[in-house]
Amino acid sequence: MRVAVIGLGNMGMGAALNLLRAEGLEVAGCDPREAARAEFAAAGGTALARADALPEGTQAVLVLVVNAAQAEAALFGPEGCAPRLAPGAALIVSATMAPEAARALAEQAAARGLLYLDAPVSGGAVGAREGALTVMASGSAQAFDKAAPVLAAVARRVWNLGAEPGLGSTMKVVHQLLAGVHIAAAAEAMALGIRAGLDPRTLYEVVVGAAGNSWMFENRMPRVLAGDDAPRSAVDIFVKDLGLVEEMARSFSFPALLAAQAHQLFVSARALGHGAKDDAFVIRAYQALSGFALPGEAGASGG
Repeated sequence: MRVAVIGLGNMGMGAALNLLRAEGLEVAGCDPREAARAEFAAAGGTALARADALPEGTQAVLVLVVNAAQAEAALFGPEGCAPRLAPGAALIVSATMAPEAARALAEQAAARGLLYLDAPVSGGAVGAREGALTVMASGSAQAFDKAAPVLAAVARRVWNLGAEPGLGSTMKVVHQLLAGVHIAAAAEAMALGIRAGLDPRTLYEVVVGAAGNSWMFENRMPRVLAGDDAPRSAVDIFVKDLGLVEEMARSFSFPALLAAQAHQLFVSARALGHGAKDDAFVIRAYQALSGFALPGEAGASGG
């Protein structure tokens, strides 16, 4: 089966490498960044700079880009891959987007005789590298069947949320409400503890062994302790995703109060110049407001 991955970022690269290891797949990877293409080519994949250069007759495309606009451009834009695809090819679109955007893309796919799977993912760069993503998907039975070899290579769990495109994206938006609020709460707790004079590492160890722990606290706060702000998922991602939460909530006249507050925290971190940093460093917004040193900085308390 001839397949392709568009977007060789933190998650796309991991997914693409797992597809290379799967039996019976010919894999192309597409990314405008030369370094990403070089890494994929070194692993044995066909690396391309543009989506309209995908091999003729590609049967499935996994799209792991940032947003709906990038997905639309990669699929149906002037440099999109749609003309290169086999009839009935599966578009597995895993960008986080509003449900109405997913439905609009599905309509464009259907008009071209292509199958569309609204398939956002969770699991981060580590999950992608391990082939352990969670896929929250909706689409026709035919789309699921065509996409099955790709999903089997990249995912530990695939949820079938129904036949209607948009259900997968709705689930991902709700998921991102939780993820964003949990990261914001983790940052707030760590920031308050540091400001109050607790040793940051001890604070971390107490929390992860107690009832106040969360997956995000346990996963993100070690990066703060290490001063490692290289982005696995950036602050800017949650500026976007919590914005989607607020938009969807407004459409239902639903008061997403915690999501709105978390959104403003991420916006604040972005305004301070940290948008491209790891999302754990939303804690910089609290640092700017309260004036404390993070671990490894001059004036930091504890070890």
